[in-house]
Amino acid sequence: MKKFIMPRQPLDIGSTMVLRSIVYQGEYRDSILLMRISQQLCNLDGVRQAAVVMATDANKNLLKDAGMLTEEVAAAGANDLAVVIEAITPERAEEVVAKAREMLEEAAREREEAEAVYATIESANTARPDTNLVLISVPGAFAAREAKKALELGKHVMIFSDGVPLEEEIELKRLGEKKGLLVMGPDCGTSIIKGIGLGFANVVKRGPIGVVAASGTGAQQVSSLISSGPGISHVIGTGGRDLHDVVGGITMLMGLKFLIDDPDTKTIVLISKPPSLKVAEKILHSAKQAGKPTVVCFLGGDPKVIEDAGLVPAATLEDAAIKAIALQRGEIPKITIFSASFDEVKKMAEEEYRRLKPEQQYIRGIYSGGTFCSEAMVVLRDLIGDVYSNIPLKPELKLDDSNKSKEHTFIDMGDDEFTAKLGKPHPMIYHELRQKRMLAEASDPKTAVMLLDVVLGYGAHEDPAGALAPTIAQAKRIAEQEGRYLSVVASVCGTKEDPQNLDTQIEKLRRVGVVVMPSNAQAARMAALIASRGKLWEKIVGGIKYG
Repeated sequence: MKKFIMPRQPLDIGSTMVLRSIVYQGEYRDSILLMRISQQLCNLDGVRQAAVVMATDANKNLLKDAGMLTEEVAAAGANDLAVVIEAITPERAEEVVAKAREMLEEAAREREEAEAVYATIESANTARPDTNLVLISVPGAFAAREAKKALELGKHVMIFSDGVPLEEEIELKRLGEKKGLLVMGPDCGTSIIKGIGLGFANVVKRGPIGVVAASGTGAQQVSSLISSGPGISHVIGTGGRDLHDVVGGITMLMGLKFLIDDPDTKTIVLISKPPSLKVAEKILHSAKQAGKPTVVCFLGGDPKVIEDAGLVPAATLEDAAIKAIALQRGEIPKITIFSASFDEVKKMAEEEYRRLKPEQQYIRGIYSGGTFCSEAMVVLRDLIGDVYSNIPLKPELKLDDSNKSKEHTFIDMGDDEFTAKLGKPHPMIYHELRQKRMLAEASDPKTAVMLLDVVLGYGAHEDPAGALAPTIAQAKRIAEQEGRYLSVVASVCGTKEDPQNLDTQIEKLRRVGVVVMPSNAQAARMAALIASRGKLWEKIVGGIKYG
């Protein structure tokens, strides 16, 4: 998720391209900053490709594959910073290399004005011995070493880095467990501690509901929805492998204990894909002893296991948020299929499906969040049948080629095959590959509905809806030119307090004809309703009568 290299700009293919590079020895910079600078440079006129990266072997291989590895960069070391620009003229290439340096220097000045800068964890500890948490964001090969230093100094750790070997994760978590220190991660994308967002996080209201999550976007969806109600005490991320048998749920168990002991947390939410029975039993046993109302969302798992433990199961992320809010307020949780009245939902769906051609049968989900992709498939598996994917619910539904859709297809564009292996930033930051896939699906005469997620918050794209809206409009034009109508359904994960602003993002999508739903689960149901021409209505609402 944190590896990156240069988007491409469409230029005159007859132009002669010029490659320029510069190496800054011993100058380490954070990966998210380098992603953003690379993307901004690529948006400049006359630039075909741009990469601002640490000169690790992995990044040099990516540069080589892209035809951008110069002799200077090839000779650089892993602790050196490399800037490589491919532009239309030598002068333009030199200008952009200089611009990159300006951007790096400006970022350094802003950082120094905002906070003290220390060369090592040890020096930071000497200057600030009162701190108790360290955020690790370095290449995966070095992350465990730095995390171990922090643990030995008595600090909790959040490891944003991915690419950390599983055996090192186990070693770190066992060390943390021994010392009574949380190890959040590796590949922990989201945490919120006492209102402070770490990694990809939303601006949420402080309150009495605490979350432990093995999913970054899952944590974002639940915390954002709860923020409109009672609010969030803490969100503790675990990393995606924490509930694997060999890890044993160490961080989820410790995070749960932290929330149990926290006087400001009155209600607890646990989020994960279904763990093994052995790990589930340990977690549910601990949650049962909590003495606090607890909602458990093992996304796609059997709710009976949770009910038998005397806890409250949630079928979706939204369901988890709604039930936690109700429990906190002392109310009986209600089932929410759609937030709007049923008459309004029917009208919205009919406005879309009445314009579809008979051959338009399939939903194509193009996701930036892997958990959102999985959740949508869970919601729809009993409604529309099999859904093919690069992260399928069943092995036999895995696509042979993730670049080619088959019937109902949902794609996690944040999977390693589209990011690390291609040297591209995560789609929450960079949209090029996702935009190309959207246009490809629009060209398929069998596509009825395109289903999207848009994720806001710190670390995400500064204006994701603004970036995607022109592509959505173009996709709709492609279908129109071929005599078809393309329905686009989306959800936006975030809050009004986020830098991107929830209401602003929703409005930008609606302006280009997107049906925007309040949650990913509701968006998936709306997509099914449209694709089925309303035939799935009774199956979706299940006989519920309200609103």
